[in-house]
Amino acid sequence: MDELILASASPRRRELLAATGRAFRVVPSDAEESVPPGMPPGKAAEHLACLKAAAVAARLTRGTVIAADTIVTSGSDIIGKPSDRADAIRILEKLSRRPHTVITGVCLMDAGTGRRLSASDRTVVHMRPMERAEIEAYVDSGEAMGKAGAYAIQETGDRFVERVEGSFSNVVGLPMELLERMLREFDGSADRSFQR
Repeated sequence: MDELILASASPRRRELLAATGRAFRVVPSDAEESVPPGMPPGKAAEHLACLKAAAVAARLTRGTVIAADTIVTSGSDIIGKPSDRADAIRILEKLSRRPHTVITGVCLMDAGTGRRLSASDRTVVHMRPMERAEIEAYVDSGEAMGKAGAYAIQETGDRFVERVEGSFSNVVGLPMELLERMLREFDGSADRSFQR
């Protein structure tokens, strides 16, 4: 396989990919992220990942670009990254006491040909009841900002989690089991999308 390029500035995704022992370099994406109205959450995450991959691939002549995008759903609501402190508190209050689904879309793209493969993974996370004071303290620590769902399970946000059904690395931001399968299938495959 060609050189791997991670289209993300996320230290969490970089750490997960580095743990595989694969050599790669980081080229953050500057893609404008927009989703067509009515697109289902799994497809929306894949769509955003492919926008990121395409933005990076357009600046390269070769290599396999890996891009990912994580969204959180609670009921019919799609929850992204909090816009400010009040939004982070609102999100965590919504996630308290009820399960939510973390969906990460992954896109692999050949920078030389534009050939791509996309998929998404889902993990159900059950949060324990959280008091308003501990939510505010967590948000004030700064850890909630910049994360879909306003928490980082791999940092101190795990203290709010009672149970995880599915891939833990998916909640962190890069479903490694899915990515390994995609990397194996990408060599010689045609454009396609599959969902776990």
